[in-house]
Amino acid sequence: MLLAVGIVIVFASCIGGFVTAGGNPISLVHPGEIMIICGIGLGILVVSSPKSVLISLKDDIIKAFKGGIANQGKFIDLLVLLYELFMLGRRKGTPALDEHVSDPQNSSIFTKYPSFLNDKGLVEFLCNSLRPIVDGRCKPGEIGGILNAELQSREAESSRSIKAIEMIADALPGVGIVAAVLGIINTMSNLEDPESVGYKVAAALSGTFLGIFLAYGIGIPLGRLVSLNQTQEMLYYRIVERTVSGFATGLSPIMAVEIGRRSLDKQIQPTADDLEEKCKEAAKGA
Repeated sequence: MLLAVGIVIVFASCIGGFVTAGGNPISLVHPGEIMIICGIGLGILVVSSPKSVLISLKDDIIKAFKGGIANQGKFIDLLVLLYELFMLGRRKGTPALDEHVSDPQNSSIFTKYPSFLNDKGLVEFLCNSLRPIVDGRCKPGEIGGILNAELQSREAESSRSIKAIEMIADALPGVGIVAAVLGIINTMSNLEDPESVGYKVAAALSGTFLGIFLAYGIGIPLGRLVSLNQTQEMLYYRIVERTVSGFATGLSPIMAVEIGRRSLDKQIQPTADDLEEKCKEAAKGA
């Protein structure tokens, strides 16, 4: 929602200032220039990005308009879920986690936290993080390095859509110049009609304006927002990595989730007392 509000403010400020200075907003609209800039920009994106990047870019932009995906409730659910799993592993041994890790959709623990269970990628990462501990396939001190390596790969993959947005934003001013040059060529080839020269020069200049406006008014801010949203999304995975690593190396369940709590931004971070109280309530209901 805030993204849409911001875009409206950008357009309203630009066009409003132009009108206040005596300009006619209709004079900014030239279909040929718009077609050149948008078409070349889209073509550059398609040429430079594989299908997987285009799909992730679409998803990231949708998330940006929805306001991101991070919220305090989901973070708390994740921490309490981890606490329940760790308590079960502490009381009955890590093999007792196998039934939950193998079939999370029917797990008596996982199903208590639908906000987490609906995130298939995060569920898969948590289950894959716990399996080596459950199966005893690696030493406790090794799990942190394994999970960190996987997260570095995920972060590199998710950053591709940001780089695509940044590339288009960098290219748009140049594309605007291309549109302007084409407009000037069109003008110079029709000098026999002096009355149309002013209109065609204005159309050519509108191409430069549109390229710069879209780059700095929309593209760069959108890339920044997508980057911030991805950082928030990766925080869920980082919490799983840090808490599972801590539990594997011998930390108590409450101290393991405390590491996760301290990883949160201050504006969404619950207090230690609030988290402990929720964990105790979950343990009573287990």
